[in-house]
Amino acid sequence: MRTLAIGLAYDLLGSYSGGPGAPSDADAEFEPEATVEVLEAAISRLGHRPVRLGNPHALLAKAGKGEVPTLDAAMTIAEGFGTRNREAWVPVLLEMLAVPTIGSDALTLSLSLDKAWTKDIVAAAGVPLAPHLSVRSRSELAGRALPGAFPLFVKPRWEGTAKGIAATSRVEDPEALAREVERVVRAYRQPVLIEPFLSGAEYTVTLIGNSPPRPLPVLQRALEHDTGIGLHALERHATTANRTLRHRLPGELSPALEVRLGELAQRAFDALECRDFARADFRLDAAGEPRFLEMNPLPTFSPDGSFGILAELLGRPLPDLLAEVIKGGLIRLGLAA
Repeated sequence: MRTLAIGLAYDLLGSYSGGPGAPSDADAEFEPEATVEVLEAAISRLGHRPVRLGNPHALLAKAGKGEVPTLDAAMTIAEGFGTRNREAWVPVLLEMLAVPTIGSDALTLSLSLDKAWTKDIVAAAGVPLAPHLSVRSRSELAGRALPGAFPLFVKPRWEGTAKGIAATSRVEDPEALAREVERVVRAYRQPVLIEPFLSGAEYTVTLIGNSPPRPLPVLQRALEHDTGIGLHALERHATTANRTLRHRLPGELSPALEVRLGELAQRAFDALECRDFARADFRLDAAGEPRFLEMNPLPTFSPDGSFGILAELLGRPLPDLLAEVIKGGLIRLGLAA
């Protein structure tokens, strides 16, 4: 087997301040050094050589000077900042450099980050979801039909890792809705997505491989006891980070529900033309039916994230599981058998 040089692009926590007035979770999607290290370990377990490329701007600078090392393939976990195209920065540069990329391409990454467009495409593929409304300002609410009855849920249209979600994201009346829209637009400088607040359990489905992708065991997410918002979102928010949050797990993951969630996740994966790996999130409505929330084709590989939890559930070292994920991408690229 030939040893491949596989590039890794990444944004590290602490490398981006967000500038004056930036929200406290501006770099929430960036990764700790441990994530880069575990991916390097996974590449090494396949007998290949990891090559650190740094963040998107570092890769751009190297490309401009002709200093990008010779690579057989590359993988990005770099999130970028500021626009709905930020996750596509590295894949576009790699495409221009003719470097094959493990993971979804630039178009899928940009499309999936835009939650409204994602929902429209996934709905057309027959995946059930709640209605939604996108507005660009508080004043734009006037005369617009809301997507359902209160309570409603308000979040930025193109953020991930629950950025922008606070205890106030669940709104109970028009006045609270207007205030929350104003908060998100001001802090995150983008349109706002408004949806009915779904009262049931929340689940996440990790998919790996291609044609078809394979769902790994479904995980239920803890909800904050009082608001019913995902605990993972509120734990790091400035308004709740310094107080004790109680949690609850309201759902019962039956075999039938797990199969159903896996099938819906696969359908969304295919509709968005994801590649090699992704994570789909769902929440149950009042009738116990799953509704699609979002697709993340650039999920975290952090040891304390979903892949770390899944590796523990499967009784496997995390580098071994990630090596399987990376090998799947190399097989798709024709670089492994």
